[in-house]
Amino acid sequence: MKNTLRVLRAERGWSQADLGERLGVSRQAVNALETEKHDPSLDLAFRIAVLFERPIEAIFENPHHKSV
Repeated sequence: MKNTLRVLRAERGWSQADLGERLGVSRQAVNALETEKHDPSLDLAFRIAVLFERPIEAIFENPHHKSV
């Protein structure tokens, strides 16, 4: 799933480990999300949205949603 996680993290000067610590996940999990190898659980997506103070859809792009 496409996302802006890497950009949001970089804007704050956080490493992947820093973000993982804030979210309660490993650095490897953050890397898997950023490289689109894994999609977040709904719970994790909500925690990310709260941390970055943005709606989930502003961070993650639904590949099945078509704009009209």
